[in-house]
Amino acid sequence: MPRIQRLCMVEYGEILTDVGPTQTECRRIQQNIEEFLRNMVSQKKANGVVFGLSGGIDSVTVAYLAAKVFGKNALALVMPDSTVSPSSETGDALKVIGEIGLDYKLIDIDVIHKIYSNHLEPDERALGNLRARIRANIIYYYANLKNYLVLGTSDKSEYLIGYFTKFGDGSADILPIVELYKTQLREFAKFIGVPNNIITKRSSPNLWKGHYAEEEIGIEYEKIDTILYCMLEQQYTLNKFLDEITGISKKDVEKIYQMYQNTQHKRILPERVGIIHGDF
Repeated sequence: MPRIQRLCMVEYGEILTDVGPTQTECRRIQQNIEEFLRNMVSQKKANGVVFGLSGGIDSVTVAYLAAKVFGKNALALVMPDSTVSPSSETGDALKVIGEIGLDYKLIDIDVIHKIYSNHLEPDERALGNLRARIRANIIYYYANLKNYLVLGTSDKSEYLIGYFTKFGDGSADILPIVELYKTQLREFAKFIGVPNNIITKRSSPNLWKGHYAEEEIGIEYEKIDTILYCMLEQQYTLNKFLDEITGISKKDVEKIYQMYQNTQHKRILPERVGIIHGDF
C-alpha cells in the first residue's frame, strides 16, 4: 500500500498528515485501478459501469476514473433527495459531469422515499439509510438494464469502520478505491484532476439534513486513518497503549476499534448454517 506509512505513521509522538503519495506512486495507483476496471468488465462480459455520483470526493474520484476508462459506457446516477440534499452538492455533481463528459441521469428520490415513509414508522436514522437503499435499487436497475457492473465508491477508511449503509451505498460489484484511506484519497484525487473545492469540502452522506461524516463519527479522518493503519497494518494492539504511541486519546482509539469490530458483518457474506449431507 503506497506510503500510508508516510501519511499516517507516527514519529516522535506526532501524526504525519502532510505527506501523501508521491506523483510516481499516484501514477502507479491510477494505472493499477484503470487496468483493474478494464479487466473486471471484460471478464464479466459487461458493457460498461454505473455508479452513484453525489458530488463528494469519493464518488467524484470514481467518476474521473470511470470516464477515462469507459467514456460513454460509464453511467453516473445523480440521486438527490431534494428535501435533505444540499443543492450545492447536486450542482457539484452536475458540474463534474459537464467537465468530464459522462453519460448521466438526474433522479430526485424524494417522491420514492415519501411513498416508503408513508407506510413506515418514523425514525431519522432508519429513514436516512432507506435513502441509500433506494439509490442502490436504482443503480442496480440500470446495471440490469444495460448489462453494466456497479462501481462502489467506498474508501478504505469508511469501509473498515463500516461507515456505509449495508445493501445501500455498500452494494457494489467492484470497489475501485477501497484500498485508499481517506487521507490518501485526497492526494490521489488532486493528482487525477479532481477540483479542489470537492477535495476540501466536508464529507457528508447527506442521509438527513446537516449530516456530516466527521461530526457523526466524532473523530477527524486524519486520526481515523492513523488508528486504522497502526491497528490493522502495523498490528499494534490496544494493550500496547496505542493512544500513547500516536498521541490520540485512548477513547478515540477504542471507538474506532469497536466500530471496526462491530461492523464486520457488513464486510462479509451472510453467515450460513452448516448442513451435513447425511441429514437428508
